[in-house]
Amino acid sequence: MIGVGERAPEFSAPSTQGLVQLKDLLREGALVLYFFPRAMTPGCTAEATEFNELLPEFAALGTVVAGVSVDPLPRLERFREKHGLEFVLISDQERSIGRVYGTLKGANSSSHERDTVVISQTAEIVLTYRQVKARGHARKVLEDIRGLSEAGKL
Repeated sequence: MIGVGERAPEFSAPSTQGLVQLKDLLREGALVLYFFPRAMTPGCTAEATEFNELLPEFAALGTVVAGVSVDPLPRLERFREKHGLEFVLISDQERSIGRVYGTLKGANSSSHERDTVVISQTAEIVLTYRQVKARGHARKVLEDIRGLSEAGKL
């Protein structure tokens, strides 16, 4: 997985908000880019709804959230609608984002690991999380971003 201090690789991919690029997401501030295995599963639903509940707190810290999976866009759109998710979901069916960020699972790259990177507005990786548990992860990321923000490092 890409490491802290490295430049975040640019990408362009279909999303629930149209074609999206990293530079577009960073216009609003720092970015939590979280990778998840599969939409509509219990763990991924728990993680997504937790991020969604915390969106106002992330926004208060100048941070946006985006989720990435290998799911096709129609599945991600259903997932977003079913759970009222207010952040962008990105389809990485070609696995190009997962390859450059090092988040693909297993030899056949059938899905992403449950990994997260936090990217500063200047496109620097400032936090990484590998193979996290779904429940409680969003809260942990929020607290770490709050700490960086208070220390003037984000």
